[in-house]
Amino acid sequence: MNISVEQTIHLTTKNTQLSLLVLDSGHLLLGYFGKKIGEVSLAYVVEEIQRASYMADTDGIKDFKLEQLPNLYPAFGNPDLRTPAHLERDASGSAIADFRYKSHSFSNEKKPLKELPYCQSQEDVTTLTIILEDALTKNELAITLSAFEKQDVFTQSVCYHNHSEATIQIENMQSLSLDFLSDRFDLITLNGAWGRETKINRRPLVQGIQGVDSKRGASGHGQNPFIALVDPQTNDEQGTAIACSLLYSGNFQASAEVDMHQNTRLQIGINPFQFSWELVSGDSFTTPEAVFFYTDQGLNTLSQTFHRFYQNCLLRGPWAKKSRPVLLNSWETFYFDFNREKLEKLAEKAKEIGIECFVVDDGWFSKRADSSSSLGDWVPNEAKLGGSLTDVIQSIHQKKMLFGLWLEPEMVSPDSDLYRNHPDWIIQSPGRTPQLIREQYVLDLSLKEVQDHLIVVLTTLLKTYKIDYIKWDMNRNMTDLWSGGLPENRQNELAHRYILGLYRILEEVTQAFPHVLFESCAGGGGRFDPGMLYYMPQTWTSDDSDAISRLSIQEGTSFVYPPVAMSCHVSAVPNHQLGRMTSLNTRTTVAQQGNFGYELDLNQLSKSEEDELKQQIVSYKKERETLQFGIHYRLSPYDKNQVAWQKKNEKTGDIIVSHVTILVQPNTVQKRLKLEGLNPQASYSFENTVRTGSELMEIGLMIPRPSHDFYASQWFLKKVKE
Repeated sequence: MNISVEQTIHLTTKNTQLSLLVLDSGHLLLGYFGKKIGEVSLAYVVEEIQRASYMADTDGIKDFKLEQLPNLYPAFGNPDLRTPAHLERDASGSAIADFRYKSHSFSNEKKPLKELPYCQSQEDVTTLTIILEDALTKNELAITLSAFEKQDVFTQSVCYHNHSEATIQIENMQSLSLDFLSDRFDLITLNGAWGRETKINRRPLVQGIQGVDSKRGASGHGQNPFIALVDPQTNDEQGTAIACSLLYSGNFQASAEVDMHQNTRLQIGINPFQFSWELVSGDSFTTPEAVFFYTDQGLNTLSQTFHRFYQNCLLRGPWAKKSRPVLLNSWETFYFDFNREKLEKLAEKAKEIGIECFVVDDGWFSKRADSSSSLGDWVPNEAKLGGSLTDVIQSIHQKKMLFGLWLEPEMVSPDSDLYRNHPDWIIQSPGRTPQLIREQYVLDLSLKEVQDHLIVVLTTLLKTYKIDYIKWDMNRNMTDLWSGGLPENRQNELAHRYILGLYRILEEVTQAFPHVLFESCAGGGGRFDPGMLYYMPQTWTSDDSDAISRLSIQEGTSFVYPPVAMSCHVSAVPNHQLGRMTSLNTRTTVAQQGNFGYELDLNQLSKSEEDELKQQIVSYKKERETLQFGIHYRLSPYDKNQVAWQKKNEKTGDIIVSHVTILVQPNTVQKRLKLEGLNPQASYSFENTVRTGSELMEIGLMIPRPSHDFYASQWFLKKVKE
């Protein structure tokens, strides 16, 4: 191809490398992304590309086919005709832009993003800032790439600066766009629905556009802001992968586009559907941050890299690395039907069995007796509580337990003082009857007065009462998108402005009360994303508390997110969602994969169940550090009727292995389960047996014969001191 590379820019971590090529034309290309190879000249990577037919030449230069090249942050139609990373219109209505390299600089710091969550580290971080400029308008794109040396992770955000005198209308700005000169990939996404979130979905790439997105106002139950390209031969233990995750909680898209010549364009960012942003002269717009990295060590390493990075560089405050309490949530015990006597009786039993945090869920406020009223009126119902909320909290604290409350601050009931006083505070389209879903409306968090109101209400609540834990719920998605705070030509800014408003509220409240353990929820996993984890270190994984359903839900969620961030509870049987019967041992084994708690009426347990539960809590507390913060491995059982995982304590080397057989099958011979990540020369003791790491990884543990459906087993392996 008739092109020339003017300079190469390298950005590296401990084991990986990102290399950019600047053409003499000023176009910026991705020359290489993968295992570290050194600061070698990579001009040949693009100079040796052979021309293809029926593509436009660039700058009038014969055979300079920009559409064939791995552009780093491409525009549309000049003359690349693939999906652009950004699209904006000038005053003439033209969407043609021509941004080319102007300058770059390196820094040893990483600056915060205004109004958005971001990753930060006390360890070595190198930040590369590249400025692209449009020669006609003098507008600039600032691409900020940070390399986290020890984490082997990169982040990227892009800022559009309008230096022209005209107003610019941004219609698309992706956080990340990576071009690869191959289509030999499988695509991995996390998909599902309410009650069956984050199923791992893997399929081969085909020509065209494929991926996931959300238009719901939240990241959503049906999809997660994550995407990965992996070699078709990659499995949990080996193979290459490129993974991307977005620090954002609203409408997003994550896509892979395979063009006519087997090249792949990977993108992640705000969903351009019904999105635009008016950018006046002198103003700027910044995208959410994307996290991305390469590994050649398989999918377990992919997951462990995300876990380590988010635990060390995303989660904030004293709870980021602090062991989480064993809690009891009142929801599936009482739903709305409780009083002081019921709460006290349940709390007393919770104290007896070793619960550490007692949470009163929905129904504690105003005249809330069902889902039809009172959202927005966050005043304790003293008649229902049998006195003041302070009295209830003191009673719980006297039992040596933390106290928690459920809230749904983003919503309002029509039957509420808040709605009667401020009917204009909801998201609604003029002249149309707003959709009433779950008997509630969505507050317009793009309005500063709504943000200010919620900040005052929540701050007052947390100052007035000694609350240790908040479960922050969101139980419906956005409809009727329109805001009275925006002019008619800026209504497509609403969905993003809502998220920015939410982030402002969360920043104010969570930073003012760092001792409070905040848990995010959106009808379960409807907003389980890195953006929310920046403010709240854990999320309710799913409203489906059935242990067997949770196997795939928790496997998919832990594909990206640290297990300590996943709230997982033991619930009653028959299960309230599915009616399934599973043993207490199985329910406990599955719930201990993440952040452990209970959601059942302890007073309905038999004496033997109560004794078993007490012993489980004692055992859990003893092994909590390994279960919550241990290195997490997906293990590969003999068939799909089994699920297994392993936790490794980095400090002690101790191992906990969990295994579930889903359905009993007749006339089968049990197989062995091979472990991962052990020291081959070390010895491990368990069940009066000592075996080497090599034996356990190459031969494995004998899986017990199940005596019933949904049969769980656990092994606790102690590393023998040498």
